Amino acid sequence: MRKNSIKNIRINEEVKKELSNIIRNELKDPRIHMMTSVVSVEVAPDLKTCKAYISVLGSEKEANDTLAGLKNASGYIKTKLARSVNLRNTPEIIFRLDQSIEHGIHIAHILDELHAGEKAEAAGEGDEADTDAEEVYEAEEGPDEQEEEE
Repeated sequence: MRKNSIKNIRINEEVKKELSNIIRNELKDPRIHMMTSVVSVEVAPDLKTCKAYISVLGSEKEANDTLAGLKNASGYIKTKLARSVNLRNTPEIIFRLDQSIEHGIHIAHILDELHAGEKAEAAGEGDEADTDAEEVYEAEEGPDEQEEEE
């Protein structure tokens, strides 16, 4: 079976759905944060290994604790997965922390700051241009007024 075959894609989705159900409904480990989600799953073509990318909505400590709890419960999760998904081999699950959501939020904040800086800079240039024009206008009036007074 090839890595991106239709069969492999279907297996990935089915394993992802079942892993989500197992983590959400059957694990009672207090280390596993309640806002844990399975972002994606990559099952190897030989069905021996499975990389599960996990996202945790919380602090970095909570994410690390959740990852440790999932690694400790991997045997139980594999047993439950074998019962719910009928595969020739049940893959060994390797849990990885997915940082893509936090990375996306970080990039969005950087872009917002740049955009706000550009707006402030544009507004600042406009104000400077107005003051420069006023100074030029006043300089032009200055000598004429002096001549009239004399």
